Amino acid sequence: MDNEITKNFIENIIDEDNESNTYEKRVHTRFPPEPNGYLHIGHAKSICLNFGIAQKYGGLTNLRFDDTNPSKENVEYVNSIKEDVQWLGFTWDDRLFYTSDYFDKIYTYAIKLICLGKAYVDDLTSDEIREYRGNFSKPGKESPCRNRSVEENLKLFEEMKDGKYADGEKVLRAKIDMASPNINMRDPVIYRIVHAPHHRTGTKWCIYPMYDFAHPVSDAIERITHSICTLEFEDHRPLYNWCLENWEDADGQIPRQIEFARLNVTNMVMSKRKLRVLVEKGIVSGWDDPRMPTIAGIRRRGYTPEAIRDFCDRIGVAKADSTVDISLLEYCIREDLKMKAPRIMTVIDPIKVVIMNYPVGQTETMTAENNQENEAMGTREMTFSRTIYIERNDFMEIPVKKFFRLSPGKEVRLKYAYIIKCEEVIKDADGVIVELHCTYDPESKSGSGINANRKVKGTLHWVNAADAVDVETRIYDYLLKSNGEEETDNGDFLAQINPHSLDVYHSKAEAYILQYHPGDKFQFLRQGYFVLDADTSATHMVVNRIVGLRDTWAKMQKNK
Repeated sequence: MDNEITKNFIENIIDEDNESNTYEKRVHTRFPPEPNGYLHIGHAKSICLNFGIAQKYGGLTNLRFDDTNPSKENVEYVNSIKEDVQWLGFTWDDRLFYTSDYFDKIYTYAIKLICLGKAYVDDLTSDEIREYRGNFSKPGKESPCRNRSVEENLKLFEEMKDGKYADGEKVLRAKIDMASPNINMRDPVIYRIVHAPHHRTGTKWCIYPMYDFAHPVSDAIERITHSICTLEFEDHRPLYNWCLENWEDADGQIPRQIEFARLNVTNMVMSKRKLRVLVEKGIVSGWDDPRMPTIAGIRRRGYTPEAIRDFCDRIGVAKADSTVDISLLEYCIREDLKMKAPRIMTVIDPIKVVIMNYPVGQTETMTAENNQENEAMGTREMTFSRTIYIERNDFMEIPVKKFFRLSPGKEVRLKYAYIIKCEEVIKDADGVIVELHCTYDPESKSGSGINANRKVKGTLHWVNAADAVDVETRIYDYLLKSNGEEETDNGDFLAQINPHSLDVYHSKAEAYILQYHPGDKFQFLRQGYFVLDADTSATHMVVNRIVGLRDTWAKMQKNK
């Protein structure tokens, strides 16, 4: 009974179809991306939904590239999409298809519609077609070309295919109803001329089917049962069905289009057009910039496929558009990493500390836990000596109220090590603090000594200067400002770009970090989760902050 309660509305529809034997109890879905850009997290939801539902019902899922616009498509995008789907944990086996595989069949079907008097070649320009179409309060008016004979339409359509006309000179339109209350049904264009080489078919074609025509036909050819798409296609569903009314090769099993709400996330730019602007204007370093909501960017940021799948499961499947708080996404990656990411001491913005009463030249070894929440990950050894680094923001010369970290005359504990006390502050000629002189309590070493359990209010992380590793630390913040809105009143989304979406620090990490490789993830103690970036080389380590430690989503749930 509980299983029935947790089913989403799409699963309920599939259950009804299975009960009525509509598709002989088959469930066959597809993920049909356009290879004209990189996929983003909204596509991840669609991938998880289409592949996940098919898996749940023991069905199949096709990966099909909707490659009907050669002027915007690229093999680079095809390869990136394949990588994204596989990274999320899904495979298509021998079910990789392209709409271009069906160009001959789609063309033949277009000819059939012409012969049935259901399609015609139009000479109107795109602006004229838009004007003739009318609007929600005014019905459209028929094109002067609408009543051309079948013979003339066949001749003109063949001439379009043969390259006789320039781009935009003629189109093929479906003949439906220019007075329909659904504007999508007012004689939509189903073929247009594009003189551009195709990444798979070369120059064989110079006419290409429109998405609203190619998509349902491709679904029918592949015997898709449930064509799951986002809510903006709800008004296109009558056109989807119209396109298949005269399709004869579907064994009576016409695919069923089902719409669900697209994914919107606060502080993220989700428009492919806007993402392209960010790349082209150099606001980000590329499609895989860790600030981008692209799957490539999220992957480079350090998110795991398990966290993304968990996120998609948690947000569920809805019928109405809504916006998900980005804190839920951050919660999912923290939950995934907290038990499996090792801890490392790293000082992001270092300040030097000299422990004046510690023996010169002496080095000792401290034992540190690799993960306090997972004892099975064991321990590691780290060194300690007279000179160390601590975080600059862990010291305040004139401390504010409730500042329990280091300040003149105050004591703090160094994690796994000793209690130290600040005795002197060293500044440069500009008054900038460059060094702290401290003393330590030799009897306060963690785990030993008579003062090992002596209580002090602050505990700091640190790195031994003698074997510290230089690290470039990239602290990524939200791409959009804190209010999370993508648009301003004047519609300029660039005005909402966060100027501190990336801050770079020259950090010091404990030597243990040298064992890791690009893609490895860990927690910097007290700082957050990080990943070793692909820019890392043998002489230069680069890390990206995946997410901080503060869990705002969990706190919001607790306060509900």
